[in-house]
Amino acid sequence: MNPRFPDQTPRSTPGEPAETDAATAALPRVEVAGLRVAFGGLTAVDDVSFDVRPGEVVALIGPNGAGKTTVFNAVCGLVRRRGEVRIDGTAAPRRTAGLTARGVSRTLQGLGLFSGLTVRENVLLPVAGRRDAEALVAAQLRELGLEPLAGRPVAALPYPDRKRVALARALVTAPRLLLLDEPAGGLGADDIAALGATIARVADAGCAVLLVEHHVDFVMGLADRIVVLDFGRVIAHGTPDQVRTDPRVEEAYLGVKASA
Repeated sequence: MNPRFPDQTPRSTPGEPAETDAATAALPRVEVAGLRVAFGGLTAVDDVSFDVRPGEVVALIGPNGAGKTTVFNAVCGLVRRRGEVRIDGTAAPRRTAGLTARGVSRTLQGLGLFSGLTVRENVLLPVAGRRDAEALVAAQLRELGLEPLAGRPVAALPYPDRKRVALARALVTAPRLLLLDEPAGGLGADDIAALGATIARVADAGCAVLLVEHHVDFVMGLADRIVVLDFGRVIAHGTPDQVRTDPRVEEAYLGVKASA
């Protein structure tokens, strides 16, 4: 159980038995088992397994080419996969179009923003058509300090602000599972600190967070658990302290084998 979020039982849905809530609370938000991804004759990911529970932050780290983004894309249905990916105990969609309905939201390395639209319009897109859409957008812009920029075109913003817009767009749907692809990339120290505080706050509210990240120091200070990949396989999995002292991790990053 995440110490930041001691009570992981979700609020009941009207008309839904309490037993269903209890059963759902006991499940991982996302569970990956025996994941395998191949491109032609190349196996990019081989027998990867992990889970992320409500209120928990789990990070995928590893050297360049380790398979982190491929795992992430497999979970999101962007690449063909073998093995199992389950969300709240049932099979995950094999296409990204089904993720939002399952309470899943994500960011992209390339941000995926519409540069000709304003900040407000970009954040509005995932909730367009909802009667409470404007209230949701206003609250999310306020939460991330984007209110003064709401009417500005995204193309006119510096990169750190665009990253915040992408995060706001992912959070406006109030996801139960948030997937972040290199959220700290290209940010300075102050922006990284603010990002970490936001992610911790989201997890404290019960959302499960899975992130792919190269900034190891950022991950070590934020994640509850870390999955380390190398050549498409899991070489270490545990708390930051366990991973930090694992000789296999040092070898993967530094290319130096630990002495016997």
